[in-house]
Amino acid sequence: MSVKSWGYIDGDEYKEAGGIVDDLVDIVSKNGALLLNIGPKADGTIPDEAQKILRDIGGWLAVNGEAIYGTRPWKRFGEGPTQIVAGSFSDVKRAAFTNEDIRFTTKGEALYAIALAWPENGKLVVTSLAMGVPEAAAEVRSVELLGTDAKVEWRQTASGREVTLPAKSPCDYAVTLKIVGPAVR
Repeated sequence: MSVKSWGYIDGDEYKEAGGIVDDLVDIVSKNGALLLNIGPKADGTIPDEAQKILRDIGGWLAVNGEAIYGTRPWKRFGEGPTQIVAGSFSDVKRAAFTNEDIRFTTKGEALYAIALAWPENGKLVVTSLAMGVPEAAAEVRSVELLGTDAKVEWRQTASGREVTLPAKSPCDYAVTLKIVGPAVR
């Protein structure tokens, strides 16, 4: 979680919880695992800044964890314009993700489409599910936004599965659509 080190140093800089959540989602969508570096102080205590980040990530997982825990990668890891920069400590050089950056995981009959940013216009378009794409032909029984009971409207379009979201995001950071249907996988 440190920007400069894999251990504790005075005056360290920490990554933001939202960036770590984005990294987690991106890595899990590719069947990977995320290793967090939490450097304790000399007395064994975890710095307050690191504790807050861990609590924030835990809060996000409390809402969206079903799209992470026990999931498998989908046919495509994701979609979107933001390029991933590779190499040690390069994640701090990446451009911010947009609402067009969506990552996918699956579990059972559910396809999870995790948008790495909340759309300002209130609509998410999953282009990997556009008309003409074989996966888009799957019978969809429901589309829901994890963390809220609010109904979301969705429709199939030529550009993708378009989902109209509620006015307020149910959580900080990335948001998850749960798309359920027998042929979604």
